[in-house]
Amino acid sequence: MFDYKLEHVCSYTATLQSPPEVIGPVPEGLRLNVYVTGGEVTGPKLRGRIRPVGADWLTIRRDGIGLLDVRATMETHDGALIYVAYNGIGDLGQDGYEKALRGEFPARMQLRTAPRFTCSHPDYTWVNRFQYVNVGEVSFETFVVEYDVYALR
Repeated sequence: MFDYKLEHVCSYTATLQSPPEVIGPVPEGLRLNVYVTGGEVTGPKLRGRIRPVGADWLTIRRDGIGLLDVRATMETHDGALIYVAYNGIGDLGQDGYEKALRGEFPARMQLRTAPRFTCSHPDYTWVNRFQYVNVGEVSFETFVVEYDVYALR
């Protein structure tokens, strides 16, 4: 076994545009664009806000798995900008594709993602050195995403 640990870096909430922009069924599945409208970052290593830019270019496969493709910007409490990009999955259930076609979503969906952070500010270049793990969920009732972010060391 390899030696590793998870270190809590921050937690964040992101508000999303509701309803999402529906591109529709494409060969890969159902395509939705869900735009970020803001949010807050709290935690032991990072504090600040989620800027109102970016989105999740979400594809829901026919088996009900949502494939996340997210890009966003964090702004730290002292003005540094951190680019965040991640892929991951959310499970809408076996009939999730058919329900999503009708605009029906579960109240909440667990999310598991693997973000990368990029920053040039000298106080935050340490974020460039790690792979991260996001554990969270989205509320389709409020269109708010919540994550705990861990550095994989």
